[in-house]
Amino acid sequence: MRVLVTRPAHSATTTAQRLRDMGHDPLLLPLRWPVHDSAAAAGALATTSGAIAVTSAEAIRVLSALGEKLRPHLARPLFAVGETTAEEARSLGFRSVASSQGNGRDLADLVAAHKPGTLLYLAGTPRAETFEGRLRELGIHFSVAECYRMQPAAPDPAEIDAIFANGYPDAILFYSRQTAVDFFRLPEPWSALPKRSAIRLLCLSEAVAEAVPGALRKNVTISPMPDEKSLLSLL
Repeated sequence: MRVLVTRPAHSATTTAQRLRDMGHDPLLLPLRWPVHDSAAAAGALATTSGAIAVTSAEAIRVLSALGEKLRPHLARPLFAVGETTAEEARSLGFRSVASSQGNGRDLADLVAAHKPGTLLYLAGTPRAETFEGRLRELGIHFSVAECYRMQPAAPDPAEIDAIFANGYPDAILFYSRQTAVDFFRLPEPWSALPKRSAIRLLCLSEAVAEAVPGALRKNVTISPMPDEKSLLSLL
């Protein structure tokens, strides 16, 4: 099966290998690329104490650039969305890591169950407000440090032509709402998708699926859990 991956290049490379291992043919079309602000992360860590929360592995990659500056903070509790992100945090040296298996709202509930006191959220932009909104509902005091930005990546027309040279993919993977929005803002050949009813649009969550145009909703399947393992199980 030919599967189009719309993730940023760093994550897409890992996904591509998983797809090959499953016997599929991955096609990579990154639509966003991360810009890290390690100084913002370092400053936030230095001026706070207590627990840390991350909703993306991208935040862990920002921390990995801090080197020795990170060492004093590795004993702080860290809460992450998804076991994959949690494992990256453990690999970096964090000793007390807990993960939720749902979205940002589920992560906030997990944080509340541990009664952390104060919380530092290492966030990206743009982002959904689900996690922060739920923290406010629960009365949890938190601060936010925006330590990375997902910048739009404009694909070269020749790159798009090369991907579609052998026909349309059988499935397209969407991991974030913003990426889905980016995808459907692109010019041809995307406008031809409604005519190709066999293409499967696999979305990580309901929020991601909401960015798919109404004419294509019949092609959408939503992952049973918001993690890559569950998403790839749909193939």
